[in-house]
Amino acid sequence: MSPRTKMAFALTLFTAVLAGVVTWFFGNMEALASAPAHGEKVASAFDPSMGYIAAALATGLSSLAAGIAVGQVGAAAVGAITEKPELMGRMLILIGLAEGIAIYGLIISILILNRLG
Repeated sequence: MSPRTKMAFALTLFTAVLAGVVTWFFGNMEALASAPAHGEKVASAFDPSMGYIAAALATGLSSLAAGIAVGQVGAAAVGAITEKPELMGRMLILIGLAEGIAIYGLIISILILNRLG
């Protein structure tokens, strides 16, 4: 595996884990806010700024990973199409799958923003 492929995989995995943690955190926000700490009631003021940061990170990092993936797949596709033009349809499908990474990040950020209200 090339270093760029490893980086794209690591960024995609990081984005997925980050989105999962943020989704879990906002899903349990009321339970976390109502839990007493050392006999004191925790303030229930809700600050949505972390949610906006999480949505931005989900979109930005997944788009970055998709760009790296499309660059790798696109370069290989051009080389393959040069040798065998009949592979054009298959290569377009592979490039579309690589672009799907950005779409998943966008969907996660929309879910996070909907959760914020």
